[in-house]
Amino acid sequence: MMRILLVNKYFYRKGGAETYFFALAEGLKELGHEVAFFSMKHPNNEPSRWSKYFVSEKDYVGEISAFKKVQEASTLIYSFEAKRKFEALLEEFKPDIIHMNNVHRQLTLSILDAPYLKKHHVPVVYTAHDYILLCPAYTMVNGRGEVCDACLDRHFMHATKNVCVKGSRAKSALATMEAEFLKFHHSYDMIDLIIAPSQFMKNKLDEGGFAGKTVAMQNFLTDSQMAMGARVANTHKFEDTKAGARPYFLFFGRLSKEKGILTLVKAFLQAAGLAQGSANAQSDDQDARVIPDVWDLHIVGDGPERGAIEQLIASAGPQAASRIHLLGYKSGEDLQREVGNARFTVLSSEWRENMPYSGLESLAAQTPIIGARIGGIPELVEEGKTGVTFESGNAVDLSNSMLKCAAVSALNYSAMQHSCREYVNARCLQNEYALALVDLYERVIQR
Repeated sequence: MMRILLVNKYFYRKGGAETYFFALAEGLKELGHEVAFFSMKHPNNEPSRWSKYFVSEKDYVGEISAFKKVQEASTLIYSFEAKRKFEALLEEFKPDIIHMNNVHRQLTLSILDAPYLKKHHVPVVYTAHDYILLCPAYTMVNGRGEVCDACLDRHFMHATKNVCVKGSRAKSALATMEAEFLKFHHSYDMIDLIIAPSQFMKNKLDEGGFAGKTVAMQNFLTDSQMAMGARVANTHKFEDTKAGARPYFLFFGRLSKEKGILTLVKAFLQAAGLAQGSANAQSDDQDARVIPDVWDLHIVGDGPERGAIEQLIASAGPQAASRIHLLGYKSGEDLQREVGNARFTVLSSEWRENMPYSGLESLAAQTPIIGARIGGIPELVEEGKTGVTFESGNAVDLSNSMLKCAAVSALNYSAMQHSCREYVNARCLQNEYALALVDLYERVIQR
């Protein structure tokens, strides 16, 4: 049995990193290991006996006073509170290993300066959920919205010059200061092993100076997520269509520019012959280059691009409005049922998305993927088996992929569903991931 300390700045189910964090704790406990937590206080937090050590809440995004902004910005790079509370937790729990997840800004890597770690040489593992080790903006997308490798040279001033953080030169400068401080403080030298959830991310980390301490381990699904996927998997979609149900492509996630949602809407309008000025929109006969008019696009989620999506739909006319459905935020079984009934889900990202849980959840529900060739997404899509790929940001290529998918026969679609089920059973099981992770822990401890 090991004593494992899991660290993450949020202790509620905020996003993919937290999905991983809580699932990891569940999997490790099931193997008989003792798990403790270090995080930040928040009204939405799950209960924990370790919450007495959590750091005070910090909000670098919401509306706060100018004084509060200055006060909190001073702790963004280095938090003496986090270091002190982490030390107290270490003294009580005495971990065999520490596994960090998202820690920057709210917790900071100041925790690795805790005296207990220097005295007892506790090894540290880090799962990279984004590109913060390589890019002050997390995303490897610059201020012009372009995919960017500039900071791989470890000169982070590029982020300030290109205004990469939220369109703000001040925030970009602060993020640059953080990255430069961590470099000169040798904070990352205190990490023994970095887990990359995709081979693509591992390659980027190696390119950015972390070669020799990285390993690729694809994200997993919990037993409950697998069971949910099996329960909502609809293996009768073609029969449902004959009974009057409309087949649909599904996007679910944040409605933001980097997710490629506007490209997706434009591609659907083209595929449906509804794009302004397209030959198909003017033609009376619906030829083979137009998806049947029973096909819809469902969009689940909310975000800053919702207004732009509504404008695109309105400009395409009433038929577009009847076929593109903005369904708002959904979660739990409501969302999973939407995924299970979709004919295809679309991962249209225009940033180097790592290993999106939306893709794993889609495969678990036996719904194939139309995925952008960017980041870790192609690792989810076995061409013609678990889905098809297209050039990221290319509406014409995505439109052609949608046309191709709408023409898949019932027999071939059934084979694709079988491939989706085989994929998650072979690569995404919680227990197998936990066992492999514990083996890594043991090797790191021995080393």
